[in-house]
Amino acid sequence: MKWRTYTTYKDSGVEWLGEIPERWNVYRLRMLLRDFEGIKIGPFGSALKLEYMQDDGYKVYGQEHLINADFSLGYKYVDENKFNELIMCEILPGDLVVSMMGTTGKCQVVPEHIERGIMDSHLLRLRTNDLIFPSYLASLVDDSDYIRHQITTNGKGSIMEGLNSSIIKELLIMLPPLTEQHTIAAFLDRETSRIDELIAKKQRQIELLQEKRSALISHVVTKGLDPNVKMKDSGVEWLGEIPEHWKVKKLKHIVQDNLANGIFKKKDSFGSGVKLINVYDIYRDDFFVHSASLERVEVELSEQKKYAVFAGDIFFVRSSLKLEGVGRSVCALDIDEPTVFECHVVRTRPKRELVNPKYLIHYLNSAPTINRLVSLSNNVTMATIDQDKIKNLEIVLPPRTEQDLMMASLEQDLAFMYDLRSRILTSIEKLCEYRTALISAAVTGKIDVREEVA
Repeated sequence: MKWRTYTTYKDSGVEWLGEIPERWNVYRLRMLLRDFEGIKIGPFGSALKLEYMQDDGYKVYGQEHLINADFSLGYKYVDENKFNELIMCEILPGDLVVSMMGTTGKCQVVPEHIERGIMDSHLLRLRTNDLIFPSYLASLVDDSDYIRHQITTNGKGSIMEGLNSSIIKELLIMLPPLTEQHTIAAFLDRETSRIDELIAKKQRQIELLQEKRSALISHVVTKGLDPNVKMKDSGVEWLGEIPEHWKVKKLKHIVQDNLANGIFKKKDSFGSGVKLINVYDIYRDDFFVHSASLERVEVELSEQKKYAVFAGDIFFVRSSLKLEGVGRSVCALDIDEPTVFECHVVRTRPKRELVNPKYLIHYLNSAPTINRLVSLSNNVTMATIDQDKIKNLEIVLPPRTEQDLMMASLEQDLAFMYDLRSRILTSIEKLCEYRTALISAAVTGKIDVREEVA
């Protein structure tokens, strides 16, 4: 949609800001804040240590509430004494809170009916005067290029390249009359809600596509492609029925060697040398790693030979902080230069005459197999799995030629799903870009939306 522009513009008086609508003015943000209580930084870390936190009392608000735009999140509270000690850091409905570290410059208006509480040391609170509408200012800080430019430029060189009250107070703000601010805010609320709804629908499409992908892989590697094939009991409770002519073997009987642990190297060895497969490479949606995507590490020639990686090798996560991560595996493809693997993963090498590595990796990452590996893991401190349990994992084994046909069919279907997912993600990215551009245009006077709100 093509939006109208304002009829007349004037020189803003600031060279890099250029022209602004005739009835707009430029202010320093400090001129838009209440006297004495207009700006407040959260308490120093020493005043709000982790040891002061408890399960109830007065809530402690932090960056997660801004990033997720949800002030109901979290479980951090302090008692009444600590709250009264830090009462100057209380946030109230209508306040603006801005993140000072990490996701710098993220801004939200504190909503009505929040639990009474204080902000932590990563937040800065603004209380505006009657010249500016809080929601309008929040849109400026979050989505305006000229505010982002000021924050990025002035934030550099400060502690951790974060914000401070001096930077915030000196921000230049283009400001229409108050009634027009309300109109712009109402317009943006309506339009961004529409965009957000579209984005949510597309994100749900991706979730459904992922579920369909997982179900397809699980079906193909445990039931095959022929819907009319005669089935038999696999003899393995967690597998159920399999095609009559398929076999079940232990993993250790279809690989060339036992599981091998990788190489350990210190941080100063990374950055150059031979390619390296590490634990992070295993958490991939497509279950395959390619030489071009790997980082490098310095190794001795003897280490290079001992920990060598070849195309078709399969690597397992040995331990994981997340339960669903244990047992995850990846297959190496396109290994066209010397490559090794690191100590947090273990390697096995399939017998090519018995099993197609692509079939095996899809089988190992199918929902039934992952659930089985999780059930075999030790979850006392972190999820770990004994290598003997991996070696003795039951593998459904179709005839070798059938595996090839299955993989050709599966890869075709997965390629279609991947292409569809990419197109959905691209459309989400464009919607997000349009959302940001629309907000920025409205709050900087590039478009006139006064007649767009009934």
